[in-house]
Amino acid sequence: MISLNGSSFVKNSISGVSMTQSRSLKVSVRRPMVVAMVNSNGKPERNVGVDGAVKDVNAPVAVEVEDSDGKKPIAVVGGGVEDVYGEDTATEDHFITPWSVSVASGYSLLRDPHHNKGLAFTEKERDAHYLRGLLPPVVVNHDLQVKKMMNNIRQYEVPLQRYQAMMDLQERNERLFYKLLIENIEELLPIVYTPTVGEACQKYGTIFKNPQGLYISLKDKGKVLEILKNWPQKKIQVIVVTDGERILGLGDLGCQGMGIPVGKLSLYTALGGIRPSACLPITIDVGTNNEKMLNDEFYIGLRQRRACGKEYAELMDEFMSAVKQNYGEKVLIQFEDFANHNAFDLLEKYRTTHLVFNDDIQGTASVVLAGLISALKLVGGSLADHKFLFLGAGEAGTGIAELIALEISKQTDAPLEETRKKIWLVDSKGLIVRSRLESLQHFKKPWAHDHEPVKDFLDAVKTIKPTVLIGSSGAGQTFTKEVVEAMSSFNETPIILALSNPTSQSECTAEQAYTWSEGRTIFASGSPFAPVEYNGKVYVSGQSNNAYIFPGFGLGLIISGAIRVHDEMLLAASEALAEQVTQEHFDNGLIYPPFTNIRKISAHIAARVAAKAYELGLASRLPQPENLVAYAESCMYSPKYRNYR
Repeated sequence: MISLNGSSFVKNSISGVSMTQSRSLKVSVRRPMVVAMVNSNGKPERNVGVDGAVKDVNAPVAVEVEDSDGKKPIAVVGGGVEDVYGEDTATEDHFITPWSVSVASGYSLLRDPHHNKGLAFTEKERDAHYLRGLLPPVVVNHDLQVKKMMNNIRQYEVPLQRYQAMMDLQERNERLFYKLLIENIEELLPIVYTPTVGEACQKYGTIFKNPQGLYISLKDKGKVLEILKNWPQKKIQVIVVTDGERILGLGDLGCQGMGIPVGKLSLYTALGGIRPSACLPITIDVGTNNEKMLNDEFYIGLRQRRACGKEYAELMDEFMSAVKQNYGEKVLIQFEDFANHNAFDLLEKYRTTHLVFNDDIQGTASVVLAGLISALKLVGGSLADHKFLFLGAGEAGTGIAELIALEISKQTDAPLEETRKKIWLVDSKGLIVRSRLESLQHFKKPWAHDHEPVKDFLDAVKTIKPTVLIGSSGAGQTFTKEVVEAMSSFNETPIILALSNPTSQSECTAEQAYTWSEGRTIFASGSPFAPVEYNGKVYVSGQSNNAYIFPGFGLGLIISGAIRVHDEMLLAASEALAEQVTQEHFDNGLIYPPFTNIRKISAHIAARVAAKAYELGLASRLPQPENLVAYAESCMYSPKYRNYR
């Protein structure tokens, strides 16, 4: 016997019997194991098994409805070909009820990406969960599914089509998606993330099918907490949030920047082992200044100019407060692809009150520092022996510069103000020098050194004579032949890092760097490049990809229960990554390890970050595990299929 609250049935009828007052109803089912859910039109909505399984809505079922006064039962007979949802008989202005069930079984199980196995359901599972006949008779294993999917994806020649195929798989079979990604990470990383994700964001409105993550817009002010509670998963550990103003090197893409949080969190799971259900992608939509987006009929965001100032700050403050209230102190909030003026302000404002991390500022800095530490084993000397010149003085450039200065200070015990003098930055107006101090944005001021103004970048290279050249400008082809040749003229082995994404925005290509330096440079880039053959030798360039750092970094914060991010954690992550580069890698000219072992690398990074959190007194998960590497590996999500009862 099952009780239903009858208040929603006031003045409605059940099989023609009028009910004029709210009352408690008891429903008994004559057919075993099946309950008919009754809608506001007095008709059975669907038949639900006691185990939660949805049965055939057209199968005959008899239901008795008895009121709380114990009066004579009313017979309700469902089944047959009829409008069980009330949709066909309702006019367009009538409301219908979107019923759902909590336990996936039968047809609904095949549409549940968290539990669907496709053809890998066993014979026993097909019987137990009402799948018999809903699938072809063959049973295949997980490995064969991976092989089939890779064959299918390789049929597509256009990267965006491969991206769409991967996203479709993620929405259809979550565990197969992650197994496929983990086992083919080097091939699929450029598809699910940079550079392909950039094109996906540009065309997000056109390729949009099913929403992923949460969208919070200016229209939702005062309701942010309510929106967070709409998300079905309650135990969130990592949030990646963007406002879409500076997507990679592509500029303001507004609401369509959602592809970035979705892609980042896929890597948190695949590379760092964070459970998919613990990840939440969010886009804050405050409009866009991109005229092309505003005029695009398929654009999915607010059609207005981008809000700023007080209106923007109030929405962000409400969001940050709501996240902390809903998910607690230890949820990691990763800011992603915010424009410079907001990125620095948000990080500075919330770093003392929330567990926040900006991948563009801190993650990029950590992975570049790791590459430089590795490169020193090839060129010799310490960081303090080198001179650094940056093209680009935004989030990435100043973030990298600051972390390099911190590491030099740590190694030499020199004041940070002194170690910064080894680092020079060039922005759109030329070399950042002290005479420009009054007109500089606050995050550029620490890098204004005593020097005469230099407007041209090539002149800056020739004047400063750096040993390390780093591009974070977002401007493609700015490391010209003259620039690379100049670097090679006063360095036996110049270090050149072209970090801007996507590939079209890279400061130079791998082929250009090796050719123009006559094969002498140590080169790494933000987006991947194919191996280059020069003078009979094959050069394999490294990829200075943030995916080396942020998944393991986030895992380390989670397993330690860290409540704040400290700069020393970033240094620890850099050192841990650099230690994973072996002599074999150095012999091949690599300054980063291959991605094939990325989950083990992430575990080592997580362990080092967690150890630093415990050392600094910022960890809340006590006692500290004895073997943090083993503990990190044990906490990682596995995409292997589970057996169902």
